[in-house]
Amino acid sequence: MFVRAYLRASTSQQNALRARTSLEAFAGERGLAVACWYTEVASGSSLARPELFRLLGDAHPGDVLLVEQVDRLSRLTAGDWDRLKGEIGTRRIRVVALDLPTSWMMATTNTDPFTLRMFEAVNGMMLDVLAAVAHKDYEDRRRRQEQGQAKAKAEGRYKGRPEDIKRNAVIADMLDRGMSWTRIQTGIGCSRATVAKIAARTRGDAPV
Repeated sequence: MFVRAYLRASTSQQNALRARTSLEAFAGERGLAVACWYTEVASGSSLARPELFRLLGDAHPGDVLLVEQVDRLSRLTAGDWDRLKGEIGTRRIRVVALDLPTSWMMATTNTDPFTLRMFEAVNGMMLDVLAAVAHKDYEDRRRRQEQGQAKAKAEGRYKGRPEDIKRNAVIADMLDRGMSWTRIQTGIGCSRATVAKIAARTRGDAPV
């Protein structure tokens, strides 16, 4: 059994590595070691996550996909969650989340087949519930943010997020040197949308 840990932050202002110590401690308490780390800055509401799918591609049947919280894995719509869950199931990967105690049994190697199947069934149901809750929380927060922005605009107070000029200059330079968008995302810790915006700007497709 290999433990493959997945760390995700939604924006470059968040620290994706924050949960690493907790995941290492969890694995160590069970006599396991995290063999590989997969880290990216991307929205949990999107399936466009190269590092997550690299993890799935690297994994073997019985490997553990370890996350701090289910929402690090998914804030997806029901349809996208079903697709991701199907990919995980096809590869027979065990999902273990620190905020889902029913999943902890999946990180043991000496479980008999019947007990393992029982916990897989229970864990699957709980993952569905928490994934749905995570998506609802995402939608609720986005709606409140949009309402707040609309109110601020109506009152003449909304100015938008200030541009990170130094970071964007580095992204533009990396693009000029032919680096891939995925490598830039990982190296800078920015979203794919940010790279796309700078790429369009350097081509003259977007206003400065």
